[in-house]
Amino acid sequence: MSEYEPTRLGFVCVQNAGRSQMASAFAERERDRRNVAVDIVTGGTHPAESVHEEVIEVMREDGIDLGDRTPREITTEELESCTVVATMGCSSLDMSEAESNTEIRDWALDDPAGKEIETVREIRKEIEGRVRTLFDELDGGGASDRPEDTSPVEGRDRWN
Repeated sequence: MSEYEPTRLGFVCVQNAGRSQMASAFAERERDRRNVAVDIVTGGTHPAESVHEEVIEVMREDGIDLGDRTPREITTEELESCTVVATMGCSSLDMSEAESNTEIRDWALDDPAGKEIETVREIRKEIEGRVRTLFDELDGGGASDRPEDTSPVEGRDRWN
């Protein structure tokens, strides 16, 4: 078996208490659904003490429990190891493209902190769609249509 570097995705915002937590949870679910080798990291530049309650509530509605997650600080090294980093519209990342092959995307999403629950649901839906689109792009567009039983017998698909 040959060694390879799996695709690595990073989801970042300032507090790592809302949008980036939702994005990483949807990415984990999408990775598992598609049976692909993708590493996922999330963090913030100035992490909060806990995930926002309204985010925990709307993610539970979608079958995902974020109640045990703790916001964390992300390092430059982690970011530079990513294939793609999605910022949530609030980050001030300082990564020189000359120093890194990481593709940075700014998703410019509204902050769910303190918002009405219906607004947080809309933000959740937007994040889920963007994560799915990101996986489609990385997979060449076909994995979301593939039946679960057509994955290779040995291990996961690889995205290089």
